[in-house]
Amino acid sequence: MMKKLEYTVRFITPAFLGNAEQAGQWRTPPFKALLRQWWRVAYAADHNFDVDIADMRQEEGLLFGHAWLESDHDDKGNKVAARKSQVRMRLDRWGIGKLIRWQGLPSVLHPEVHQAVGSDLYLGYGPLTLPRGERQPKLKAKAAIQAGESARISLAVPDDNESRIGRALWLMHHYGTLGGRSRNGWGSLSLEPENEESKKALEGHSAPLQKWTMCLNTDWPCAIGQDERALIWQTQMSNDWKDLMKKLAEIKIGLRTQFRFPNDRPPHRAPLSRHWLSYPITRHQTSAWDGSARLPNALRFKARPTVDGKVIGVVVHVPHLPPAAFQPDRRTIENVWQRVHAFLDDPGQQLTRIPE
Repeated sequence: MMKKLEYTVRFITPAFLGNAEQAGQWRTPPFKALLRQWWRVAYAADHNFDVDIADMRQEEGLLFGHAWLESDHDDKGNKVAARKSQVRMRLDRWGIGKLIRWQGLPSVLHPEVHQAVGSDLYLGYGPLTLPRGERQPKLKAKAAIQAGESARISLAVPDDNESRIGRALWLMHHYGTLGGRSRNGWGSLSLEPENEESKKALEGHSAPLQKWTMCLNTDWPCAIGQDERALIWQTQMSNDWKDLMKKLAEIKIGLRTQFRFPNDRPPHRAPLSRHWLSYPITRHQTSAWDGSARLPNALRFKARPTVDGKVIGVVVHVPHLPPAAFQPDRRTIENVWQRVHAFLDDPGQQLTRIPE
């Protein structure tokens, strides 16, 4: 038996979702991928964060489809090389995004650049570029999805998986972002239930919390961290997403630049504290890591709408240890994140810890 769920998915900030032509387009694959990411967190929470990766991958493959499980068999016991997803997803439109021309956002001060920088370019470098001789950034792709754009998304999920899928949808609604530079808050989305059944699926859930140092026992995001409280911070209300993105840029600049670089010329021989936040860093490579190394930030930004039409920002830490290829120094990493937590807790940042 299948349960049908329907939502209006709405972007709170512009989304840099690229199709094959690198143009922003409504497409189901990114939403499916986001659902799977948060499904793994819900799975880990259901197993008290004591997860056998092989078992999780087996269940994930059977539910969402696969082309790689070697242990899958059909009802007759015959080996199955691939399987379709039991979770079906449909968007009511696959249109191109409506944001064609970019209008620059307010600038912020960057102490290492010694001049104001565009908050949009700082948080969106990659999807946004600054052509030589220009003062305002432009979209690299043909179009992006504009803030406020919406579409109806329908899901059909097996009855026996409804609870975990519901929690994954709840996590998407509260923390979900999609597209390029989504960890910086771009592509923040909300899910608005279209009927009582869909509303019920989002109810009764809470954030999957684990002591943040315990999260460093795994190299994949399995929980939201906590110390004495959840590592979730909320900004004050902003009138619109543009004002909020400026605030988020200021927060990110501050928490990064508290880790100062030495005067020696890069590449640095060993990873420095700021490298453990995210990598690569412009003009501050380290020769200790491969030139193609990529380390995503475990700190994520999200924009949420308020009931009165304004917007707030959420900063959430989803900690995990970097992969073994980075030869992670756990003591250094713990010290780095303790300093980040202290920075976010500082009253000067005007952030509030929130329980969820």
